[in-house]
Amino acid sequence: MLFSLHIENIAVIKNVDIDFSQGFMALTGETGAGKSIIIDSINLLLGKKAERELIRKGASSAMVSGLFGSLRGSCLSALEECGISPDEEGNVLVQRTISEDGRSQIKINGRSVSLAVLKNVTSSLVTIHGQTDTLALTDTEKQLELLDLYAENNALLLEYSEKYKELTEIRAEIKDISSKESERERLIEILEYQIADIDAFSLKDGEEEELIDRKLKIKNSEKINKNASFAFKALRGSEKGSVAFLVDRSISALEQISDVVPEFSDYSERLRDILYQVNDISEEVYSVIADMEEDPGKTLNQIESRLDKISKLKRKYGLTVKDILEFRERSEAELDELKNSESVIKKLEERERELYKQALAIADKLHERRASAAKIIEEKVKDTLEFLDMPKVVFFTSIKEEFKNAEKLLNKNGSDEVEFFISPNRGADAKPLAKIASGGELARVMLALKSVIADKDSISTLIFDEIDSGVSGKTARKIGIKMLELSKSSQIFSVTHSAQIASLADGHYLISKSDLDGETATSVKLLDYDGRVAELSRILGGIDVTESQRGAAIDMLQEREKY
Repeated sequence: MLFSLHIENIAVIKNVDIDFSQGFMALTGETGAGKSIIIDSINLLLGKKAERELIRKGASSAMVSGLFGSLRGSCLSALEECGISPDEEGNVLVQRTISEDGRSQIKINGRSVSLAVLKNVTSSLVTIHGQTDTLALTDTEKQLELLDLYAENNALLLEYSEKYKELTEIRAEIKDISSKESERERLIEILEYQIADIDAFSLKDGEEEELIDRKLKIKNSEKINKNASFAFKALRGSEKGSVAFLVDRSISALEQISDVVPEFSDYSERLRDILYQVNDISEEVYSVIADMEEDPGKTLNQIESRLDKISKLKRKYGLTVKDILEFRERSEAELDELKNSESVIKKLEERERELYKQALAIADKLHERRASAAKIIEEKVKDTLEFLDMPKVVFFTSIKEEFKNAEKLLNKNGSDEVEFFISPNRGADAKPLAKIASGGELARVMLALKSVIADKDSISTLIFDEIDSGVSGKTARKIGIKMLELSKSSQIFSVTHSAQIASLADGHYLISKSDLDGETATSVKLLDYDGRVAELSRILGGIDVTESQRGAAIDMLQEREKY
């Protein structure tokens, strides 16, 4: 639940701190006082887009923070996934700062997180239901979500999703191979030509680099031969003046006197190591001389010709020799697939049938659970709507399955197409929920559905933003009673213009706007009993509040004690 909310420099709000409690809370105030700003601020904590226009005029940044507690399983799981733990009291502080340059900084318990993490965590904390959200209820996907939530189908849906994904991948593979079947012979000819074209050159990975290196050596063969010959002669090629000869003689000389000068024994060993290195280097140098081409011009032409052929293959099959060889490998695999496409398709089809059976078995379970849950929901929603002054309402769930050639068709959610139907008036044909013309009727359906699934929903805080638009009097009172009932299991907020609803709240907050030092500022105040009477009288009254309106307000508050 939301324990407290801090808003700083959001629109006309300069600095506001609000504490909340468990139960049912109403937020009221004149039109334009700033009720929508409270909702906008909470929406920022839910990950909605941070508009720079929200920053109060004259301020360089804006900030909103919310302290949440009494965390439920889904929220704790989301926090654990992100490596974040609640504080010692089991609470979570969510902060979001937006600056003039459009940047947004997000922190949960002091740790910076991404927008995606924020959405993942707070989506399990708060849900806001406004007129737009009520309209979203007309979407059949949303209706299916509600039905699955009530039927507690989450684990089954995850299991089905895995099977269905694998099934669609297999079907896509079968379709891809089958689509090639019509031009199979032409593709086989092309692939065989490409493979033969590459094989004709017997390419080796790294060959091009070796040829370029060899080409460079041949072009510098005279320089290499001259300097390598000199180095070899100096190191070992001269019988008496070479480095190897002189070092060898030095070793012998030192060994002759090592018994007199003991440290010379170590010197002779070190010189012997040098002699080994001189001999190794001279052999390597000699091998370079020996490898020099007898006819460098002819060899160079052969290399140029080979590089030209490789260049032509690169233009057709890849940027490097490695790319060309990989292209050949892929072509050979595709050629093998085409030549054996019948057996490949047969194996895939066997796997497809097996996966279909497995997915269908789960889909059938989902269908049964949905059908069973729908019956319960229909009765409960009908009872709730009758209470909300729709006494002749007809409400039912259409669960359709489609077949093709006697085979049940599957979709991403199973085998069902779900849609809620309603007839607000007895005798009228039931129509899909999307066809309801009255916003007040749709709001009552949404509230009824929320009431029914309240025990199944993991969201601990529900905010109803002016969903009572289009209803008044007794119906508004009953909407308030239903919200009060919901507050037994969840924290409920209602942004409302209805005294019938606001008077039922456990806590009543007045949002007002005033001018101070030439600036407009919004404030939020938790009303005491007298304050509630005054605000309810204002909502009920016209320009001037009468004693009868004050009496009506008092009666509403006293009647609240019955619930």
